[in-house]
Amino acid sequence: MRLTKDKVFADSNILLYLLSDDIAKKTIAKQILKSYPVISTQAISENINVLFKKFQLGSEETEQHKNLLLVYCRVVPLIPSTIDEAFKLRKQYHLNWYDCTILAAALLDDCNVIYSEDMQHLQYINKKLKIINPFLTNK
Repeated sequence: MRLTKDKVFADSNILLYLLSDDIAKKTIAKQILKSYPVISTQAISENINVLFKKFQLGSEETEQHKNLLLVYCRVVPLIPSTIDEAFKLRKQYHLNWYDCTILAAALLDDCNVIYSEDMQHLQYINKKLKIINPFLTNK
């Protein structure tokens, strides 16, 4: 995968591959992490929840992952304007709420690209934010 030089946002699903047994996807997730992506507090919370519930990791391993994200990502909070923008995106694009809040955070932080496995590959949001599934770009 070739990374973009644009300001990028990483969706929570991409960050979980840092702990994956899938070497190809883990390598791509590491490349994205090295680009110092923007993430939201929501993405960190979603990662922690999945690590505890689905991966059944303990507190120490989960905290190590959280710390990795805090060091290698620029974290933006969900604030009232994020929620307002998410409502607009939901009305316009008919996406689920959590995707809308992720997209709103990316837009409000002036990101041009969001790496996500869960949204429509190559779709543009507000003619500004391009969704890229980094696992499909070489296919």
